[in-house]
Amino acid sequence: MKGLYVFSAALLTTGIFTGCQTEKSSESRERIVSEEAVISGTQVEIKYAKGFDVAYFPGYRILSVTNPFEESADTVNYLLVDKGNPRPAGFEKMTLIETPVQKMIAMSSMHIGLLDFLDATSVLIGVDNLNYIYNEEVIRVAEQGKMAEVGRNMAPDHEKIISLQPDLLMGVGGTGPSQYHLLESAGIPVVINSEWVETTPLAKAEWSKLMAVLLNKEALVNERFAEIENEYIRLKALADQVVEKPKILTGINLKDVWYMPNGQNYMAVFLKDAGADYPLAGKLERGSSAMSFETVYPIAMDAVCWLNLGGMNLNTRSELAAQDKRYADFKAFKENRIFDYTKRINRQGANDFWESAGIRPDIVLADMIKILHPGLLPEHQLYYYKQLN
Repeated sequence: MKGLYVFSAALLTTGIFTGCQTEKSSESRERIVSEEAVISGTQVEIKYAKGFDVAYFPGYRILSVTNPFEESADTVNYLLVDKGNPRPAGFEKMTLIETPVQKMIAMSSMHIGLLDFLDATSVLIGVDNLNYIYNEEVIRVAEQGKMAEVGRNMAPDHEKIISLQPDLLMGVGGTGPSQYHLLESAGIPVVINSEWVETTPLAKAEWSKLMAVLLNKEALVNERFAEIENEYIRLKALADQVVEKPKILTGINLKDVWYMPNGQNYMAVFLKDAGADYPLAGKLERGSSAMSFETVYPIAMDAVCWLNLGGMNLNTRSELAAQDKRYADFKAFKENRIFDYTKRINRQGANDFWESAGIRPDIVLADMIKILHPGLLPEHQLYYYKQLN
């Protein structure tokens, strides 16, 4: 995802969903919901995310991941058992994952961010493309020849993946057909991560709990997520006090199409929570709207701030105007208030925004508040965002 450097358009048109065995029988569903959950031990509670859930039972856990791209909203259930323990009776057809996962392949840089958040990048043995990696430790391991490239999410190298014998492959959800049936037939569990479909920043970040369950790190994720959650709520309350909300523009013209997030897109929620007057906030749909330049032009003439140019790593307004001279007409261009999430790009062009920002919505929100209402956070230094000169 990160390598495309286009915020909404690429995410809305790429990806797959796994064909893992879906447990649909009434007997199995009854077993999942009727057995008493384990009382002792640390558990995760899912408060924001809609795409997955975890149920705890004596001796095992059930991880349920919903396919958000099908009208039927099928749920894939995974049986999680600690290594060395037997498979419980009655779950012969359910995909088994032995935990903690010790060898994992990640098909998105976001998954690396999740692993890093839990101090667990050491379990990573393969990625889709090393050029998209920002994490210095993963790059160091790759330079030692200990990290495999296994192909794009839509076209994985099945032979290489099978040869690595991972405990788990984490893929990216999307609307296309599954590319992972062969891996599942070979006994390799595939879990699809669809965090980018979530409609709020905290819901996206809560997918860290899914990763934690796979790693048996529930206690750690509960502690760290609570800190992020509390800080996000504090910052939102701070921005809620603002009376004057600046009008803003987001996105950029790409092949005569301008994508702007709809009101139920998590980025639009970011903007609302940061105290922005966002023109599509009232469009209560997921995803993004494809608009013409002519439709966006009146918005741009009135917006005092322009955000999220797609991560193209532009440094100056002159570089931006060179792409389309009409940009120079925009109010934010004239007033030098253009910001993009490109402050953290490494030597190979990988952008940390696509890797770690999904797990740190508190920092993203602080950046946005600093941009829109600098007086609210006078000590904060932009972390993901930078201003075009």
